[in-house]
Amino acid sequence: MGKTKIIELTKAQREELEDGYREGKTHSFRQRCQMILLKSEKRTSVEVVKILGSCEMTVNNWLKRYEQFGIEGLQTRPGSGRKSILRTEDLNEVKARVTASRQKISLAQAELEKSLGKSFSRSTLKRYLKKTVAATNELENG
Repeated sequence: MGKTKIIELTKAQREELEDGYREGKTHSFRQRCQMILLKSEKRTSVEVVKILGSCEMTVNNWLKRYEQFGIEGLQTRPGSGRKSILRTEDLNEVKARVTASRQKISLAQAELEKSLGKSFSRSTLKRYLKKTVAATNELENG
């Protein structure tokens, strides 16, 4: 069994992590804040894993990120996850095809796949339309 890594927190750091744990926007960020708080209580990574149900390596990796970057390091970095198939530059083409085939979205999908050279499901097209309409409305209203 290896040496237990202990992190010493200042009062300000502890308050910042507790605020993040209580009021963080995402579950993953709140859980990461809790990991650091538990490690500061001189718990082993194995004990933290039992409490949070994650993996020992995950706990140690987030602890390293916190030591390097502070609380900002616990945020999920931009660019993580799968990139969208339909991009903002496809918007005009999508609008034109959907407007032309308003009653039959599968026809618009087939035309878009041919013209854009991309393969995607009807659900992807619907999500893209919903997302871009919501963003357009938000820009117009705010």
